[in-house]
Amino acid sequence: MSQIEISNIEYLVIIGYLVLIALVGIVFRTFSSNTDDYFKSGSKGSWWLVGSSAFMSAFSAWTFTGAAGVAYESGFSVMIIFLGNAFGFFLNFLFLGPWLRQMRVTTFPEAISKRFGERTRIFYALYEVPIRILYSAMALYGLGIFCSAVFGYNIYQVVLVCGVVVLFYSATGGRWAVMATDFLQGLILIPLTLIIAWLCLRELGGLNGMFEEIEAQGLTEDFKMVNSATLFGGAYTWGWASAMVTKGFLVFNSMYAGPRYFSVKDGREARKAAILASVLFLVGGLVWFLPPITARLLYSEEVMALAISKPAEAAYAIASIKLLPAGLVGLIVVAILTATMSSMDTGLNTNVAILIKDIYPKLSQKFKWKPKKETELLRYGRIYTLLMGVVIILLALYLAQQKGKGIFEIMLDVGALLMSPIQIPLMWGLFIRRTPSWAALLSIGCGLTVSILAFLDVPLSHFGFAEGTEWTFQFKFFGVLVAGSLGFLASIPFAPPKGSAHRNMVDTFISTMKTPIDFETEVGKGNDLAQLKVIGRFGLAIAAFIGAMLIIPNPAEGRLAIAALAIIIGCVSLLMVVAGSRRA
Repeated sequence: MSQIEISNIEYLVIIGYLVLIALVGIVFRTFSSNTDDYFKSGSKGSWWLVGSSAFMSAFSAWTFTGAAGVAYESGFSVMIIFLGNAFGFFLNFLFLGPWLRQMRVTTFPEAISKRFGERTRIFYALYEVPIRILYSAMALYGLGIFCSAVFGYNIYQVVLVCGVVVLFYSATGGRWAVMATDFLQGLILIPLTLIIAWLCLRELGGLNGMFEEIEAQGLTEDFKMVNSATLFGGAYTWGWASAMVTKGFLVFNSMYAGPRYFSVKDGREARKAAILASVLFLVGGLVWFLPPITARLLYSEEVMALAISKPAEAAYAIASIKLLPAGLVGLIVVAILTATMSSMDTGLNTNVAILIKDIYPKLSQKFKWKPKKETELLRYGRIYTLLMGVVIILLALYLAQQKGKGIFEIMLDVGALLMSPIQIPLMWGLFIRRTPSWAALLSIGCGLTVSILAFLDVPLSHFGFAEGTEWTFQFKFFGVLVAGSLGFLASIPFAPPKGSAHRNMVDTFISTMKTPIDFETEVGKGNDLAQLKVIGRFGLAIAAFIGAMLIIPNPAEGRLAIAALAIIIGCVSLLMVVAGSRRA
């Protein structure tokens, strides 16, 4: 078997869903009257909307492909990735979520200027934009590789269709459309993956049956959550697990994570959004590993028969296609597509916000351009979103022509080597006030030095490690973390004295960050009811769309799965509509 074949019914499901998602952008266009609305929903987002968006944007198709490959090979080790994310969001719930919202900014470089000054802000703005473009293009390209190899889709068509859909609703509806589509995608993803997990357990004979099968196939040692360094080339060890959990802390607990909460109403709602994302990742961590493990135990021949470089990365898709009824297989393809689209749309919106709020004002000041009105800046925001989306699509198409391999490992390296260095000072800067304005730049320089050494694969024996020690993921991450942290801490003795202009700026930033928001005074009137009713109605449309699949010929158990998914989505959506109407 070279590819997985899916029916025309599944294609209709995929096309119908993509059209529905595109409509979200049109509907939410009216929610944006200025740049604050467009880039951070005017800070009027409800906790359930912001929390689900934070959850969906925190992972990509890698969850159902690259991570599924990890689960196929090493079983429960993959849970560490998702539990690390849940831990990161839980810390947001404890204190950092409110802090990030209370910074009272539109972009994180804007917050950086209040903490480190304008030079550091400019560096971050110029560094962040191309990195996000590259990351989004790589995610889109990786999605194309997977769908091309596994389902036989044309890689260029996948990149174009998914890219254009994201570009359309992101440009028309802005942050509101991004969050709404994220919520609707999560509304499908969570119950659907729960149903798949249940079908897997039923097929295996429950948890006891799964563990008995693991033992019978001699996989007990391989499937330990933390493995021996002698297995899997040193991956999935205690060092790897520590790196993944620490990386989750760093990604979610620094100023870099701020855009996740800029859209929420206040600090209290930020807490609720964070705990929702944490719980959803906890649920995901407990069920997403089951299909690839099931594929390893029951369908390994079908998986290994696929003509792709890493057949294990198709394990989730194989298990889903084997167990799901006709119609719902299309939704799994949709889940894989939208997992990437959710991270791409958030990155696109954040990037354009940096262009409009951080880079454009500097250029305008330098070249003495006439100041633009809010309506003009809003129009520019939509235009730049379209242009940047086109750049991302073109870059993804270019990557597709290079016939590269190992895209998911490359994405992990991009995160460890290019993203971690800029996140480190943004974490320390929230807790340590006594630093000079150049502390973040020194930290980044130290971190990037290690990144360059790792990229060039300079032998670790040069630095006192045993001969043959390799640049594993944990070595790369912890090397960057230690170097970046030491660079930041080394700047402390050079900090200006208390009472200086820089220290007063930092103290003001910290004080503002810890001051609760008075929503009515600072923001004004909310639109909670409109959010509930509009998104709830879209949810009812999705439930009806799924319910219509009951006419597809399926065995009784298949019809039951379809009905269960439609009822769950329909009930949640109906409650939203009713709650919005009654409160009105």
